[in-house]
Amino acid sequence: MSDETAKQARRDRVFLVVVDDSPERAVALRYACLRAAKSGGRVALLRVVEPVEQAEWAGIEAMMQQERREEAEALLNGLAAQVTEITGGLPILLVREGAASEQLLTLLEEDPRISILVLATAADGKGPGPLITALTGRLSARLSVPMTVVPGNMSDEELERVT
Repeated sequence: MSDETAKQARRDRVFLVVVDDSPERAVALRYACLRAAKSGGRVALLRVVEPVEQAEWAGIEAMMQQERREEAEALLNGLAAQVTEITGGLPILLVREGAASEQLLTLLEEDPRISILVLATAADGKGPGPLITALTGRLSARLSVPMTVVPGNMSDEELERVT
């Protein structure tokens, strides 16, 4: 592999973080940012908006779904500033609608830019969480990229050391 090909491969490395509402999301995000910054890669942020439960009127349901999407975009834009500060580059922002595990796997199948999935375990020690459990269990055959699982209770200093 030539030097230019190797540099391009590093630039093309995309670390995907699933943006949920868990406290350990911050650990996964920081780990991905540090790895991207140190390896010349990029960070992608995925927020999956769960479908709205059936409302009596379709207009209300559509309005509620639109509000959820706007909230997701606002959250991702806020996190993008953190990513840019750590990596020096703009992240890829992705919003999908549906079940989280299904949307994640579909994205991984569709987007060849994504090289590594970064998730964190629950910080309280109550297990890996439902997404990690599903991806290492019944859905493991569909996982098309390596997955890095970061302990959710790692400090910033520990993350710096291991990245």
